[in-house]
Amino acid sequence: MTQVRAIFSTPWIWSFVGAFAVWLATIIFTGGVGGGGMITAALSLAVFMVIVGVGQMFVITLGPGNVDLSLPANIGLASAVAMTVMNGQDSRIALGLLAALASGAAVGIANYLLIWALRIPPIIATLSASFIILSIDIAFGRGLQIKPPPGFADFTNVQVAGIPVIAILIVLFTIVAAVALNRMIYGRSVLAIGQNIRAAWLAGVNVGWIRFLTYTLCGTLGGLNGALLAGYFRGANVDIGREYLLSSIAVVVIGGTSVAGGKANVPGIWGASLFLVLLLTMLNTFGVSAGVRLLLTGLIIVGVITVAGGEKAPR
Repeated sequence: MTQVRAIFSTPWIWSFVGAFAVWLATIIFTGGVGGGGMITAALSLAVFMVIVGVGQMFVITLGPGNVDLSLPANIGLASAVAMTVMNGQDSRIALGLLAALASGAAVGIANYLLIWALRIPPIIATLSASFIILSIDIAFGRGLQIKPPPGFADFTNVQVAGIPVIAILIVLFTIVAAVALNRMIYGRSVLAIGQNIRAAWLAGVNVGWIRFLTYTLCGTLGGLNGALLAGYFRGANVDIGREYLLSSIAVVVIGGTSVAGGKANVPGIWGASLFLVLLLTMLNTFGVSAGVRLLLTGLIIVGVITVAGGEKAPR
């Protein structure tokens, strides 16, 4: 009994419970049809939320006010950059991925420089940056008709025993992220800054450098996400990252990371991502109209974030 209580006292476990409940409700409604296919599809789409969620998690963990609102524009630009560099050729896949990573890293660096140089809140800096990036993306990527290389498109969709290969790779990536957060100097520095920035500085943490690395990491992961999304959906699109503005924050908070900073949970990002994808699937299965679906999804996300975000980090 004590072990059961310990399990359910873990913040991120509830995101998986929610995902299972939504999946079960959908299966009951369909009479048990398509359960396995639903999980496969959910894993395929949840991957993209997990990637940006990990980056956003590190940023939010830095403390109150830290958030990256430029991710949607970053993703859109990176998708166009990746497809342009790859130019439909398998031999240029690695080069295209590097270009997307560089594009995302540049956005992350620009975000931090705006915060540092102008001394403005991150939410304002990254939102302002998103408009600039979006303008560049529209000028560069609007109407782009370049398809991804066949090998790259196949990679983003290939499955092994019903499990997307890309999901397996991102699980390994999140394990590395969890180790970095809890065992490495960088991750512990992020947690320390989020708990008390002055105490972290007095303890010898290079606060400016850690924040720089964190925003750069988040931007880089946004760039990676843009390239993978372009491969998965068979092409770049200016609006390809639009849905990740709210969802990148939602998966972090629903997954057990404190909005007050100083506390993060990597496993919960997977549970929260699956929850959001399966929630959308459930509403589609129930035949809910697009407008009502968006309304219900938004209300559920805001409600969960409100409940999950009530805890304050120690100061």
